[in-house]
Amino acid sequence: MTNIVRLHTPFRPNSTAARQAALLTTFADHRRFGDDVFWLKENAEALNVLECTGAELSAEALSVHGGFYEDIEKRMGFFPQYYRFLLSICLDLEDLGIPGRKGAQLAHWVAAQNLVEAEISDLQRAEARRLCLRRGVDPLGRDEGLDDRLRLFARRSNTFAMPNKKAAYELTHIVFYLSEYGRQDPQLDDAFVESLKFAGTLAFLDLNVDLLSEICIALRFAGQQPSEIWENWLVSQAQGFVLQEDPDGPVQDDYHQYLMVNWFMKVADKGGFGASIPQGRVTFHQPTPSALPLRELSECVYEMGEARSDDWQAMRGPVSDHLSEEAYTVLTAAEAANDRFDAFFAGFARVGLHGAIA
Repeated sequence: MTNIVRLHTPFRPNSTAARQAALLTTFADHRRFGDDVFWLKENAEALNVLECTGAELSAEALSVHGGFYEDIEKRMGFFPQYYRFLLSICLDLEDLGIPGRKGAQLAHWVAAQNLVEAEISDLQRAEARRLCLRRGVDPLGRDEGLDDRLRLFARRSNTFAMPNKKAAYELTHIVFYLSEYGRQDPQLDDAFVESLKFAGTLAFLDLNVDLLSEICIALRFAGQQPSEIWENWLVSQAQGFVLQEDPDGPVQDDYHQYLMVNWFMKVADKGGFGASIPQGRVTFHQPTPSALPLRELSECVYEMGEARSDDWQAMRGPVSDHLSEEAYTVLTAAEAANDRFDAFFAGFARVGLHGAIA
């Protein structure tokens, strides 16, 4: 019989430690298999969240990864293209308490093999550096400009006033790496913070639980207070997630959204990971949005053609008249959540190039 558990269930018969152990087992044993790169991705993400939120796992709970940890050098030697996943899993397991000190050996091997030099992205280089530095190894000792390049990208706030999920996720991860996942001050300037708030405004308009959770986490890691409107909405969405035991369920589900919104709740001291985890194969389902406010807003502004303006005060009325009631409600909340909404909209409207391309 199908077993459905909601996050806001008031009666939780098991302990925090038991729920954390069950979550670990779910990803380790019941969704994918260890030679699947998506298994590596899911488990690296789950372990990362557990480690950086201070989870306390017993030796019995960690034993689910015992065989994988035992063979991790073999896997690293044959799958060096996945070294960031493998190193991340190894380091988190050790920092969560699994017996062993293989992480330092692997970090030195990654540096000696110059694996970071195969990365095409500064963001991936920053992740690799962060991982290796957890064991005192700097694989990029000659690259002194990496942080400057990341900050230069992040300070261009107009990038984040236009829908571009890839750029927005990269922005949040830059903060994660610069802050060592909240363990140090990332020293963000005003332009960097504005980029996060612009990206958050778009994520809220898109009703994107996953991205908005990451943005609120990044803001808190930077010592900033995210909008109460955003955070209250995230809490309400977390309460609507459903965890379903389903032996034949799809693995392309909302597991990442579940991890991110609960990570946000832990960082914001609003609970998090309060659901009992069903045994066996679990699928994760988030609430389905009843509207597409960002799409409606984008289509409305685009269709205005020559009449569109970057002046929000002039555009508010015409835009509002063309939106559904649900989209208008979200837009009004988005405006209230960002005291620089006028500046955000000036970038979102993209008037500068209008008519100027020959």
